Amino acid sequence: MATIGVQMMMLREQVEQTGPHEVLRRLSDLGFDTVEVSQIPMTADAVTQMRRAADELGTVFGALSAGLGPGPNDSLVDDADKVVADARALGCTRVRIGMMPLPAFTSHEALVAASRQAEQAARRLADEGISLSYHNHHVEFARRDGTTLLDTIRAEAPSLTLEVDVHWVQRGGRDPVRTLGQLTGDVDLVHLKDYRVAVPTEQLLADVASGGPGGFMRAFTDLVQFAEVGEGSLDWPEVVPAALAAGAQHLFIEQDVQYGRDPYDCLRTSRENLVAMGFGHLL
Repeated sequence: MATIGVQMMMLREQVEQTGPHEVLRRLSDLGFDTVEVSQIPMTADAVTQMRRAADELGTVFGALSAGLGPGPNDSLVDDADKVVADARALGCTRVRIGMMPLPAFTSHEALVAASRQAEQAARRLADEGISLSYHNHHVEFARRDGTTLLDTIRAEAPSLTLEVDVHWVQRGGRDPVRTLGQLTGDVDLVHLKDYRVAVPTEQLLADVASGGPGGFMRAFTDLVQFAEVGEGSLDWPEVVPAALAAGAQHLFIEQDVQYGRDPYDCLRTSRENLVAMGFGHLL
């Protein structure tokens, strides 16, 4: 049965302050049992604490994160054995790539090369009983010679499944529900992240006044925000069923920026809204 959990990236500061076990305990108290781990150093101590949370709290590690080069997560190119070992230690059968290295987007040839690296990594992990997914942002919906970058990635790395981030789909100019439908059968993971448009403030007026040429557009564009699930403009009673119909096994709440709110409070709001919408059975 599919589950709704939490992407721990939004709690990386809390992990640094208290350690992962305490963060996972607080998530358990909030009613979250499943997590995805990203941008949290997978030190031996961190993995031990996570394993203890699995044993003591029943925490399920739905997915771990890795990259194709240097970055905030271990590399599938340089640290593949460690990624596999960490996944086995935590009883996790899914790994996801958060984004291609930025240079990969600069040319078709660079994207093809990176995608083929991802394909090799996916095949290597599959031999270990671990699936590899790719997480989109908005840039993958850019077109080059009539083809989206996401289509290129999928063509060159057919062994990858997808982690669809519906906020970034919306920001990329696509409809999340329709996009999930188009990707049915390739979707394994989904990020539940709302898309809020903030109202203009006095600060925006000041930014416009001091911004010089182009200041208005920069400030006006910055009205787009990340939001707690149910506090933005995405149609969640349509999005969540579309994600399930597309094949998602884990749906992770994520809010990249909390704009001064405590992230635990943000997660509480998202959970309450999802329960009110009738999705409590997935939590």
